[in-house]
Amino acid sequence: MKKRILVAPLNWGGLGHATRCIPIINALILNNFEPIIASDGVALALLKKEFPNLKCIELPAYNVTYAKNGKHFKLKLIKDSPKLMQAIKAEKKATKNIVDSEGISGIISDNRLGVRSKKVPSVFITHQLNVLSGSTTWLSTKMHQKIINKFDACWVPDTPGDINLSGKLGHVKRFELPTTYIGPLSRFTKQETEIKNDVMVLISGPEPQRTMLEERLLNELEVFNGQVVFVKGVMENEQTKEVKDNMTIYNFMTSALLEKTINESELIVSRSGYTTVMDLAKLNKKALFIPTPGQFEQEYLAERLSDMRLVPTCSQDDFNIKVLENITGYAGLKAFDFEIDFKKLFSFFEGE
Repeated sequence: MKKRILVAPLNWGGLGHATRCIPIINALILNNFEPIIASDGVALALLKKEFPNLKCIELPAYNVTYAKNGKHFKLKLIKDSPKLMQAIKAEKKATKNIVDSEGISGIISDNRLGVRSKKVPSVFITHQLNVLSGSTTWLSTKMHQKIINKFDACWVPDTPGDINLSGKLGHVKRFELPTTYIGPLSRFTKQETEIKNDVMVLISGPEPQRTMLEERLLNELEVFNGQVVFVKGVMENEQTKEVKDNMTIYNFMTSALLEKTINESELIVSRSGYTTVMDLAKLNKKALFIPTPGQFEQEYLAERLSDMRLVPTCSQDDFNIKVLENITGYAGLKAFDFEIDFKKLFSFFEGE
């Protein structure tokens, strides 16, 4: 009988945690495990579409939204923290029930703080061993590490050396919990293909900032002289497609179409979420990053990659069509030659 592994990605408005779990779920299946998926909202909706034959369970939602003004991001999170703690408590209770009722042999939690069990090996996936929050970084990091330490192991989707994607987010001098750098995770494969789109827009992330960026980009790109594919990142029951002059607009794309379209696009305009960085590195893409206002992690990643002359960045408020027309001298992202040994990684659940 196959061992059942609970895979639980965080739903934080964007789809990054869910999409980077796709290669892990596929690897579990290839290595003769039976993944059971647990999440909520758009993350769960996406994984249901990707894995229609796997059991999916809904977890209590964190229901975090961002402030309209990026400067109020931290205050909004502090205000929402009692609600967040309540959700984590409910999540722990739900996990206990799932472990018992589904005969779970192991847990992989991608940033879901309450999805762990003392009964089975529980691993936490994160690229944030340091949690940036401005002047309170020391506190947010300490709090996050305290929670991670309640798990049995930590997997960081990055390389361990100096040449890496996450910078100081995923690399600390000392961390008590057994930590494995498993290499960047991406569901995509690079294909040599004809370039059909000058620009591809990929939007995701929590409201109201997602809609604010969508409206700005749609407005500016109306006068862009080139072919544009625009993916809103809104998970709905059916995929929609609208052709408008030089622009083809989708509500969402599943993995196969997304991989094909990114490969066929010259430049990607997107948020600088870490999963997006990993995906675009795997596909060797040129990009423009527009970080979510007030989200320190995205601002750090965008600034770091810009300083390295790999990917330019610009703020949401400053974006206009001239920014796109003046991108020169950036190398783009490149994949690391790093093969993940999933068999060795999953021996964690075999008690070896």
